[in-house]
Amino acid sequence: MDTLDHRTLVAEEAARFAALIRGVDLATPVPGCPGWTLLELTRHAGSVQRWFAGLLNQRIQQPPARREVELDLPATVDGYPQWLLAGAAVAAEAFAGIEPETAMWAWGPDQHARFWARRMLFELLVHRADAELALGLRPEFDAAVAADGIDEFLTNLPSAGIFAPQVAQLRGTGETIGFARTDGSGSWLVRLDPDGFGLTTADPAGPADPATATVRGTAADLLLLLYGRLDRTAPAFEVGGDEELLARWFANSAF
Repeated sequence: MDTLDHRTLVAEEAARFAALIRGVDLATPVPGCPGWTLLELTRHAGSVQRWFAGLLNQRIQQPPARREVELDLPATVDGYPQWLLAGAAVAAEAFAGIEPETAMWAWGPDQHARFWARRMLFELLVHRADAELALGLRPEFDAAVAADGIDEFLTNLPSAGIFAPQVAQLRGTGETIGFARTDGSGSWLVRLDPDGFGLTTADPAGPADPATATVRGTAADLLLLLYGRLDRTAPAFEVGGDEELLARWFANSAF
């Protein structure tokens, strides 16, 4: 897989999100985020942009004690699309002021500034998909970006216990789950051990290794599946192997 420019893609996703919500009823419920409306979804997405940008500007070296950030919320509901774009501009300024390889704290294993650009991209992308689903639209992703999102999700998930404590239930005795693309080459193998779980293989060139359970689908559908926006029983997926293992995985892995 070619290296993606996550910083540029953040700006593109923000523009796509902003265009999507312009002129629609922001009181529309969001099924992918129960209890939220499009307004709350948009406010969350824009807040994340600004918070991550603040972390980059500070070059933080340890977990932040506070999450407060100046939001400059718009005075009226119809100002939210432009407010989201303004958040992308704040992020772009932060990206321009720091090299991706700069060492800094991150909650995932990649302890560099590039972690935050990649994380911001998929935070925006998945919530843009949430907005599309709320409006009755089918989300569309570039396949290479979606595949990168799968890798980012599975790489970071073992470290997500600070805000997704249910991942502690993902333990086993060596069972494996394979995820494989059907719209191109690419596979990922996750192993569950007594002391935790993790991505053991990420092979962009070949099929998944033999696994206790397997899920096959397009990169875009697999990404939505991993984030809990699609169900594995949907016609989009080919599922095989240990159903109980898959049920435990999907009950505890989405965030």
